[in-house]
Amino acid sequence: MTERALRLGTRRSMLAMAQSGHVADAVRRLTGRPVELVEITTYGDISREHLAQIGGTGVFVAALREALVRGEVDFAVHSLKDLPTAQPEELVLAAVPVREDPRDILVARDGLTFPELPAGARVGTGSPRRMAQLNAYARSHGMTIETVPIRGNIDTRIGYVHKGELDAVVLAAAGLSRVGRTDEVTDFLSVDTVLPAPGQGALAIECAAHNASLAAALAGLDDPYTRVAVTAERSLLAALEAGCSAPVGALADLPPALDPVRAGETPTADEQIVKEMRLRGVVGTTDGSTLVQLSTTGPVPATETQAMALGRELAAEMLAKGAAGLMGERAL
Repeated sequence: MTERALRLGTRRSMLAMAQSGHVADAVRRLTGRPVELVEITTYGDISREHLAQIGGTGVFVAALREALVRGEVDFAVHSLKDLPTAQPEELVLAAVPVREDPRDILVARDGLTFPELPAGARVGTGSPRRMAQLNAYARSHGMTIETVPIRGNIDTRIGYVHKGELDAVVLAAAGLSRVGRTDEVTDFLSVDTVLPAPGQGALAIECAAHNASLAAALAGLDDPYTRVAVTAERSLLAALEAGCSAPVGALADLPPALDPVRAGETPTADEQIVKEMRLRGVVGTTDGSTLVQLSTTGPVPATETQAMALGRELAAEMLAKGAAGLMGERAL
């Protein structure tokens, strides 16, 4: 007898459907079972308010989680950066697959890079984190830009540039990659310029905690390095007591000295063994006038508990440097 199809809950957006489609293919290969997509509309998809006003990006997750708890779907795929940092007891984060490019990118008119934008350029983004860092970069490099709050899917956002309403928009590199539109990128923003959102570029595969057999099967898609990296980033976010809409950036990665691939070299077998991880964090005012940016490097965490401790330690240092006073979004 053929086993029934596994029901994968997904948002309806083009990006969410593309992400879920990739995961569905991987789960089919892994389990040998059919997988069907179940489209769910979230409040974040239908509201036109800015994310900070409606509770941050967690609004994209709630309806999917409710469907999981009610048993209407067997598992769900989220953009990890959308997940609130508190994990519900009745759900388990079964897998965090290998992360895609975590960077932010620019889509600008006339093929411009960020430093090439003209004086007074209007740059669209719905993210206080991006606004803070873009404005800080502009200030420190003698540029004048205007960051403009926007919402909408990839087509809508890039459309603002094509229609001449904005000079540029900033999006996540992973999103454009997953929908096959990286040819529209005019600049990949260095993480030294804009640190990404905690968990950016990674996916989260979630299922009901009581479904141990499915959780065990989905764990075959988990990437241990990606998991400890995003766990450290999200622990930093949680320790800053910041919601998804706060202007916090974080990235856990390999220090360049330990990553010969980035230097254009072919690593030896020994060099491929990752021994250290660097965690960077930033928080700032959205006008870019003040940033607190710190980093720490230590052994790659062997457990999620160690990864969480790394995030909490860096958050404590940032709070000591005045980070708490820069997160006005918490008062909304």
